[in-house]
Amino acid sequence: MKTIVKDKIWLSSPHMGLMEQKYVKEAFDSNWVAPLGPNVNLFEKAIADYMDEKVYVAALSSGTAAIHLALSLLGVTRGDEVLCQSFTFSASANPILYLGATPIFVDSERHTWNISPLLLQRAIKQRISLGRKPKAIVAVHLYGMPYKIEEIRKIADHFEIPIVEDSAEALGSTYYGSKCGSFGDIGILSFNGNKIITTSGGGALVTKNSILKEKAVFLATQARDNAPHYQHSQVGYNYRMSNVLAGIGRGQMEVLEDRVNARRSNFNYYKENLAGLSNIEFLEEQENFKSNRWLTCILTPNFETREQIRLALQEEEIESRPLWKPMHLQPIFSKYPNYQDGTSEDLFERGLCLPSGSNLSLEDLDRVISIINKILVR
Repeated sequence: MKTIVKDKIWLSSPHMGLMEQKYVKEAFDSNWVAPLGPNVNLFEKAIADYMDEKVYVAALSSGTAAIHLALSLLGVTRGDEVLCQSFTFSASANPILYLGATPIFVDSERHTWNISPLLLQRAIKQRISLGRKPKAIVAVHLYGMPYKIEEIRKIADHFEIPIVEDSAEALGSTYYGSKCGSFGDIGILSFNGNKIITTSGGGALVTKNSILKEKAVFLATQARDNAPHYQHSQVGYNYRMSNVLAGIGRGQMEVLEDRVNARRSNFNYYKENLAGLSNIEFLEEQENFKSNRWLTCILTPNFETREQIRLALQEEEIESRPLWKPMHLQPIFSKYPNYQDGTSEDLFERGLCLPSGSNLSLEDLDRVISIINKILVR
């Protein structure tokens, strides 16, 4: 009997446009394959132009590198404390350890699943009372949903603590019409292979301060001093994006809005076709919040139901993923201080990310929906 092989449905696969190969070919034809060149400059300009504000962009090797440089530029050093959203990917927190600093984890609120203003303020006051005023705040737009930007900014300004805006998952999201990535003292973007647009691997640092951009590029290119020989007065990093990968980025920027619209359409299709299931919840947008819907996420009634759905999808060659396991529950971070109310733990237990790529067909979406319906109606 012939076995029927079903096409794999990925959680969030790369989606190429028409121009990426043209720009990459230009890099090869001109022999600009190093971590500098016209594609890098034009990719940075495309991002800056997209932001609709006067920003300066440094294209880097990853979003993680961007967070590392951002914290370094804000003066974070060994022994400092940095407040970090607990409900996120580990790349938001790892660079804190790179610098020898201590992460202080803060739980989320229910409306956006992002850092809680109430718990953030509580954490800051207590750290200050202990003589440990935090050096920075890492706030994340999780799954493309903006955090409560105005409330977090008021707290940060009141206590004079700068914000690293982790917009790795939120390129194309907006808050009151302004683009995510432009709200922090320093913003960061990611172009990893699973993001809404990709450069295969890559990221960017975004700032409204031209001097900070220059310092970021200096540190990202091994901190080489201005001398005819190789001279270094401080530690640098090999974090600059190559001209080849920036060519992919240029092509991807030309289709960014199409990718955002496709992912938002996926979310709406899931929501409409699972509307009959009272035991499924979706993350809704607050007024004047617009998510790029990088990943469509659902909340199930409990852990057991989440696993039933995940395993049933897996059986049918469909990739899904539990929501991020909070950092304060991770073995590497469990020893550090945290300010929790149980929100992120509950979201992790019950939440599931569904296939959300901009290249999914209606047939793909219907396959996912059919399986979820079978599990929950049963």
